[in-house]
Amino acid sequence: MTKDLSHWATWREIHRQPAIWRDWSKQLDVDGLRDWIAQQDFDEVWFCGAGTSAYIGDIIAAEVKGTRSVPTTDLVARPTHYLKNVRPLVVSFGRSGNSSETIGTLDALDALAPSAPRLNITCNQDSALAARQSIAPTKIIVLPEATHDAGFAMTSSFSTMLLTALAVFDQPCDVPARLSHLADQLEVLLPLFVAQPRPGRSVYVGTGPLAFAAREAALKVTELSAGRIPALWDSTLGFRHGPKSFVTDDTAITLFSSPMFPAAQYDHDLAAELAMQFPKASIETIGPGGDIDITQPFNGAWMAPLCVAAAQCRSVIWSDELGLNVDDPFAGQDTLSRVVSGVTLYPVAT
Repeated sequence: MTKDLSHWATWREIHRQPAIWRDWSKQLDVDGLRDWIAQQDFDEVWFCGAGTSAYIGDIIAAEVKGTRSVPTTDLVARPTHYLKNVRPLVVSFGRSGNSSETIGTLDALDALAPSAPRLNITCNQDSALAARQSIAPTKIIVLPEATHDAGFAMTSSFSTMLLTALAVFDQPCDVPARLSHLADQLEVLLPLFVAQPRPGRSVYVGTGPLAFAAREAALKVTELSAGRIPALWDSTLGFRHGPKSFVTDDTAITLFSSPMFPAAQYDHDLAAELAMQFPKASIETIGPGGDIDITQPFNGAWMAPLCVAAAQCRSVIWSDELGLNVDDPFAGQDTLSRVVSGVTLYPVAT
């Protein structure tokens, strides 16, 4: 049994995700957003964000054809490289909506692509993403206040922004029914995600969108352990090409199993290989038919929030065991903060 961790805001934020998804699915005007997008003039869809918000774009772009992930950390550093002779629909994700790179991206768009349409998805109604004016056609989606995580780590903000964008850009579906199904699954899964000893190292792998879910999972471990549990991520087939050297006897390897053929077969083969080669390491599969089974009739992008929730839960448990402040693992260090700020933004050359 896991001790009561409900005094940590991060733990509470993880566990209220099912309720958030159900309620939000009834409020989100998917048809209206799709109609608005259809009326816009653009060449391609870009998903933009930093850190976890960038990984949302990676997950979606790996599944939804005709879309592209352009992290704000890349765009702000080389705005003319990305914004020259293109007209994108820029979908910006931001929990706070106020990070330095978020502001820098808005500045770059104003300077180099002022008429490019924008869809801003944020958890903070008082943010730059929610309030900044532009001459470009702009649509704002402000998620429920409950998604504006108080903890350092993005949890419900990550999952709800991801599911919102999938509802709008993936194949049309009955969104309330789908999010209700995912919420039901997560409620069953959450108690199963607590039973794993704290490792010395952690590895997450997956295929397609689940490779980028693995990236987010590894980040949760690194963040909430304040770097004391090194974590690595890779794709299922890519892991053998060098990164497997990271594995030691005290490594916990989690493989997010794809619901799609033939990716699922490659996932199965890697899990069997690792179990044979590293008998002392912990090897677990999460997904259809896995050690933790996820019944998933949808594609891997929709499964990502369920898989990442395993890392969310375990990272909180391990952080608490390490004696850290789970809601602010870097308290007193002045090295990382919940919202990245203070980055010097340089003028955009036009």
